[in-house]
Amino acid sequence: MVMHVTWTQGNWRRWSEIELDGIGKLTSPAVIAAFEGWNDAGEAASGAINHLASAWHSTPVGAIDPEDFYDFQVTRPVMEVSDGRTDRLVWPTSRMSLARPEGVGRDLILLHGIEPNMRWRAFSDEFVAAFTEMGTDLVILLGALLADAPHTRPVPVTAAVSDAKLSARLNVDPVDYKGPTGIVGVLQHACVAADVASVSLWAAVPHYVAQPPSPKATLALHPAARRPARRRAGLGARGG
Repeated sequence: MVMHVTWTQGNWRRWSEIELDGIGKLTSPAVIAAFEGWNDAGEAASGAINHLASAWHSTPVGAIDPEDFYDFQVTRPVMEVSDGRTDRLVWPTSRMSLARPEGVGRDLILLHGIEPNMRWRAFSDEFVAAFTEMGTDLVILLGALLADAPHTRPVPVTAAVSDAKLSARLNVDPVDYKGPTGIVGVLQHACVAADVASVSLWAAVPHYVAQPPSPKATLALHPAARRPARRRAGLGARGG
């Protein structure tokens, strides 16, 4: 059953359509998120979040109920069968894990998602409500796009931030863009509307080598995500 209220019992919490299990008390949490799909050229962004989860030994803490957000004829569940017996049915959804890496100074929630097939605004609102309830002071969104970038040079990473002060703190140059977006752009817009500091980092994948994996783009996003994740005085604080 999906509850539409916020409540707590021990270490178990539920926000509307998102279930969180065993998350406990968090220290200045930040979110690092990546979504498979349109925002994930060469699977560079999802590759980066997988690498961070493995390197930081993150543990699963929750997922969003997929029923209202995914078309299961487009993004199908996965059946696992062993020795002729059904072991598990894995539904496509967006899952969160908790990492406490040394030297970062804060807890990190890693969100590995699949771009939803419908109800993007409600999907984003659910996650932003969870971020706010957890006390998140910074959301880092990872993306990758196809570009006229040569494979012989380092992969450029561009950033879009929620406000000028955060841009100065992260020492990133503002970018100009007008065009279509995916769930990364919609989720960042929802963060801005809720006064949650956010930055999206985009790796440029050469369009002529777009087949996954794209290890150079993944490696470019990895340190780009780690830098703003480190806790600094005033970084990501609401209201400046």
